[in-house]
Amino acid sequence: MLQLKDITAMDRLEEAAECLRTLSHPVRLRMVEVLLDHRMTVGEIAELCDIRPNVASEHLRKMKDRGLLDLEKDGRKAFYSVAEPGLRSIMGCVRSRFGNACVDEQDVE
Repeated sequence: MLQLKDITAMDRLEEAAECLRTLSHPVRLRMVEVLLDHRMTVGEIAELCDIRPNVASEHLRKMKDRGLLDLEKDGRKAFYSVAEPGLRSIMGCVRSRFGNACVDEQDVE
């Protein structure tokens, strides 16, 4: 039988739900995907996500404020990177469940 000591505290589940809500946008999922192995500027991320830089900045700020991303200044440039190592597992679940067809493959369909 499951015991209370074996389940996650409700306040931790509420925190998890907030993080998942932050990620629950396709553009933000794409941003996480491209940042898993690279640090990138807002302009680079915006181009890969096919959105305007100001829109990209807003999405990135929300994820940074939640502690999911880091922002590092290097001279005049600012680079975003993944701060939360668990994002790799989350994206693995997304790819496993929904596939990881390349963008070019989707354009053909």
